[in-house]
Amino acid sequence: MIETLLQLDPEIFLRINRDMANVVFDKIMPLLRNRFFWAPLYLFIIVFCIKEYKKKGYYLILGLLVTFAIGDLTASRIIKPTVQRVRPCNNPELQDKMIVRVPCGTGYSFPSAHATNHFALAWFLILAFHKRWKWIIFWGFAWAAAISFAQIYVGVHYPIDILTGTLLGTIIGISVYFSFKKLKLID
Repeated sequence: MIETLLQLDPEIFLRINRDMANVVFDKIMPLLRNRFFWAPLYLFIIVFCIKEYKKKGYYLILGLLVTFAIGDLTASRIIKPTVQRVRPCNNPELQDKMIVRVPCGTGYSFPSAHATNHFALAWFLILAFHKRWKWIIFWGFAWAAAISFAQIYVGVHYPIDILTGTLLGTIIGISVYFSFKKLKLID
């Protein structure tokens, strides 16, 4: 089964990266994966947590920072160097078949740290705020999914990298949230 998934991975990658190519995605997808594009949202979350939740807001921010740190450390510093999967944009077998829309970089591909981090943050935010604002469920997942999809579209990750990052991020986001809740740092 794993062998079948690994064979399908480059095919699905090319369907997204090459076959879905269009001028709108070519403009939007590189932006979605850029951390500076999302800086106003991150700033809003920080200000909102402090203004709306006072002392608990600082614990919410701490929870988000811990979530991000664990996700990034696990994906980028532990799993990627262990697995050492070459990015699709650095794969000689795909170079003539794909479209590279952003600088490729030299790091490894598996799992996607973008997917890990954003799904971890999305889960933490959703669990923290869904009782008060139901809409955060849709927008949290849409935000993380859009950033993750962009990784494939621009050519830096395979679908399995994204799916694994999504699963890893989900586990981390939920675990950190409930750890903070158990410690009574957040409600």
